Amino acid sequence: MPYPLDAAAVRAWCGLALEALGRERARIDAINVYPVADGDTGTNLYLTLESAARAVEAAFDGHAAAGTAPRLADALGAMAHGALIGARGNSGTILAQLLRGMTEVLAATDGPGGADADALRRALRRAAESAYAAVEHPVEGTVLTVATAAAAGAERARGEVVEVARAACAQARTALRATPGQLAVLGRAGVVDAGGCGLVALLGALADALSGEVSAAPVAVRADAPLPVAAGPAAAHGAAAGCGAGDPPDAEGPAFEVIYLLEAGDAAVARLRTRLDGLGDSLVVVGGDGLWNVHVHVDDAGAAVEAGIEAGRPYRIRITHFGGTARTKEPEMAARAVVAVVPGDGLAGLCAGAGATAVTTRPGEPPASGELVQAIRQAHAREVMLLPNDPGLRHTAAAAAEEARTEGVRVALIPTRSAVQGLAALAVHEPARSFDEDVVAMTSAAGATRYAELAVAERQSWTMAGICQAGDVLGLIDGDVAVIGADLARTAMTVLDRMLSAGGELVTLVLGADAPAALGRRLERYVRERHLAVDTVVYEGGQHAAPLLIGVE
Repeated sequence: MPYPLDAAAVRAWCGLALEALGRERARIDAINVYPVADGDTGTNLYLTLESAARAVEAAFDGHAAAGTAPRLADALGAMAHGALIGARGNSGTILAQLLRGMTEVLAATDGPGGADADALRRALRRAAESAYAAVEHPVEGTVLTVATAAAAGAERARGEVVEVARAACAQARTALRATPGQLAVLGRAGVVDAGGCGLVALLGALADALSGEVSAAPVAVRADAPLPVAAGPAAAHGAAAGCGAGDPPDAEGPAFEVIYLLEAGDAAVARLRTRLDGLGDSLVVVGGDGLWNVHVHVDDAGAAVEAGIEAGRPYRIRITHFGGTARTKEPEMAARAVVAVVPGDGLAGLCAGAGATAVTTRPGEPPASGELVQAIRQAHAREVMLLPNDPGLRHTAAAAAEEARTEGVRVALIPTRSAVQGLAALAVHEPARSFDEDVVAMTSAAGATRYAELAVAERQSWTMAGICQAGDVLGLIDGDVAVIGADLARTAMTVLDRMLSAGGELVTLVLGADAPAALGRRLERYVRERHLAVDTVVYEGGQHAAPLLIGVE
């Protein structure tokens, strides 16, 4: 049965939207031809929503720690604020304003049962209007047109809130397919608007969150495609030629994209708009209540930043040169490097000792794509093996890899699901091999390693192994709870017996920061006595989320 539009629905919406944009990201990047054919709209939308989703999770964690439940206004406010501070590119900035517009209406109508259908209708209309107001020179055939159509579809819908969301998505999809006839550059390329494509995915995720039915149908991206098809990079390249008589896109417009957060009052921002409008184009200023996200394309990036300084306090300044995607390869660059995400300082030191660049995570704070991109840059290599070491980082790592590739780095995403799989892959890494051979060897080593972790239950819960109580020790094998015990060492022994029943040659034990000092020695002795011809290695991992990680190769 349908779900109410409440805080839980917003949380589900964020998760489903992030999954949807993860699936669509590369396809949307490929059709990005307006306002600049720089092939990053899908990635920018994903990164913006990633920031929004992290803010929502932080809001839920904060309420859980206080023993309270978040309301719709709390979740929506966090989502809009997270999108605002993490907005990337023209599309991400507009998305942040769309979410802010929805929040202004829905937060004011927050009741015990969440928002009703009429509130969602008004929220979608407010979102479209506020997005138009944020863009200095609105253009039809873009995400703005799609947002307006979604609002109109919602206003004509009858029934519960889920029917309104479905109608909005359906009308947005119809409007998206009409965009090539409204914007000439889209028509020449034979594609729909990239930002509008992302908005359709976002609205589809909202409908899924409210209905409880998840649809993975892709969005049609070519103008002549009645059914969904994939678009390759050639679509964007062809469009770039069409929009400038064969010239590269940066020859036709400003050279730089400038984005920054700005603390300033309304009057100062109004003056800033006027000044930036005279400096360049694609000006979008979103936000309010003293915090703004400023986006503009200019030839003089310094002047755009100076204008922000005069208006208030700009920070998180990001300047991108549209013609600067090809990096100069310096002589000292390494041929190949490894970047690994690890959960503790001990593992980070271990990876660094093996020559890898480590990205250390904090409990409950997975790294954003930007952090992974920065780590790839710091590796300073022409080729990089990226080890996410967590199934939840699949889309995040893919987005980071794609962004790094635009900078001239050849990146392979090794599908490691645990730190112990990452260690196995790192152990067989050989820079002297060809890139493809190294990818195969590392992927095979990771795939041949079963992984487990021990955790302590925080509350009573149903698991695959039965009901656990707060304080129970849980043994998770390949991501599922397989053992429930009362003692850390004995539970670990049971997990080891189960994993080694199918055979194994090497056991890797990674001790957490709070694990007993003698645990490693005790388990190493247990394996030696019970499982002949199986070697054991023990590392001090330093991770806080799990007292013990186990790998069996």
